[in-house]
Amino acid sequence: MRPSRGSEAEVEERRQAVLRLVAQDGEIRIAALAERMRVSLMTMHRDLDNLHQRQLLRKGRGVATAFPDVTMESALRFREHAHADVKTAFAEALVGEVVPGDTVLIDCGSTLFPLARRLAAVDGLRVITNSLRVTALLAGSAVEVTVLGDRYYEDFESCAGPQARRQLQDLRADLAFVTATSVREGRLFHPVHAYAESKHAYLRAADRAVLVVDHSKFGRTATHPYGDVGGYDLMVTDAATPESEVRAVRDLGVEVRTVDPGT
Repeated sequence: MRPSRGSEAEVEERRQAVLRLVAQDGEIRIAALAERMRVSLMTMHRDLDNLHQRQLLRKGRGVATAFPDVTMESALRFREHAHADVKTAFAEALVGEVVPGDTVLIDCGSTLFPLARRLAAVDGLRVITNSLRVTALLAGSAVEVTVLGDRYYEDFESCAGPQARRQLQDLRADLAFVTATSVREGRLFHPVHAYAESKHAYLRAADRAVLVVDHSKFGRTATHPYGDVGGYDLMVTDAATPESEVRAVRDLGVEVRTVDPGT
């Protein structure tokens, strides 16, 4: 059996893999999970205790069970800890795009949480966001925050809908940081229609727009298409993104900047 000890990031990656297995099968015996992940039974119990406490799955007597009502691809509490090193690298690269005194629009994706933490130290900043988590991350700082209100979506811990889009018509941002759930050959998709429409509103409300998306989102589609990457001025991604997907974005005339979290 492979030793279970590792860095915090490695442990979290293993737990995300466990969560995917349970979501895929619906229910798996804990002993079988330990064998498939090549860790000790004690380590697997610790992993499942952690995931159970975070309300990502149910741990019962000898089995782990998926929540039937959680969409694994969209639940924020699932996505928040995935690819943490990449999200930190994004924050380092993106904070330089912001000038003191700017008005910045920040999307609700967990990809932008580390950036929000960094922006708390920027002088004279005004932030517009639909994300309650981004709002909480900026609490206690000198940043002036405007929260877009509408229907609340628990899986995203944010608001979306026509009222939020109307609010944006009366606001103007110097810069928008926007995330994507699915990108395929330069086309954009989202599983929730209200959020697909919100992305268009973000672009209209900002002088300059940056799409921030890690490699895991490429090559995929979702229920609601909403145009392509061509409306953005810059896309920031990581070095693991397939070259064919990067080329498709560049062919749309968009600058692509790649970060390597390993450097």
